[in-house]
Amino acid sequence: MRRLVGATLRALCVLALVIAPALLLPGVSPSSGLLIPLIALIAAAFTFMEYATDYPSFVEFRDAPPFNRLRFASLFGVVALTAVVCADVIEPTLVTGAMFSLGLLIGDLADFPYSPVRLLLIALAETAPVSYLDIALSAAGLALLVSAATLAAFALLVRLLNWPLQSGAFNVWVNMPLFDPTSGGDVLLRLRRDARLNVAIGFLVPFILPALVALAGVLLGPLHFGDPHTLIWMMSVWAFLPTSMIMRGIALHRVADLVEEKRRRTYGELAAA
Repeated sequence: MRRLVGATLRALCVLALVIAPALLLPGVSPSSGLLIPLIALIAAAFTFMEYATDYPSFVEFRDAPPFNRLRFASLFGVVALTAVVCADVIEPTLVTGAMFSLGLLIGDLADFPYSPVRLLLIALAETAPVSYLDIALSAAGLALLVSAATLAAFALLVRLLNWPLQSGAFNVWVNMPLFDPTSGGDVLLRLRRDARLNVAIGFLVPFILPALVALAGVLLGPLHFGDPHTLIWMMSVWAFLPTSMIMRGIALHRVADLVEEKRRRTYGELAAA
């Protein structure tokens, strides 16, 4: 029963995440019509099925909180703050103005030659109106703030609170369902290699994604980022993917440390015997 309640709450949170931009943007409806509610229902149903069953399928670190909670909070934060920044243009308030100014301040600091923010603005400048570039810059600044806070919080959990052992023993099969420990050589070497690869790709994604957007515009025609909903999800992907991958790299490195520690204890016990 407890698992079903938890799965239901998680599904509702995912549903709220997908429809949040439509709720936070006054008087602006998504151009996709019924597509957003459909995506919300599919995402909520997948989340419910994943967490309602005893056997894992795709979601990693399912029973190692607060890994996925931090990732969800990071994504929700970027979506909500970008929507608030877009809302400042439509219906300005004191709160939206303060968020816009804060994001613009951080974005200006991160907007230097060859930075991810500069590359993102160049990619958006092809199709987005000039007025939206300031919105994109402010949203990028807030996204960087959320990502940095998320990574710092997770690093502190690993370092100070002994994640993932603070809530009990770590079950590799449940928390890493896609990882096969019986193939590919030594488990410890594979974990450390995958950890480094995830961190490296996570740092490269903010640079690569604007280039992919520009390439898609050449191959598929102009991508119109003047729509607030399109800008919100573009900014969310740009911020969430690297944050998620770097967190996964940190988590895999931590699991590798646990495996190495377990090996040392086992060898020590055998030597003592």
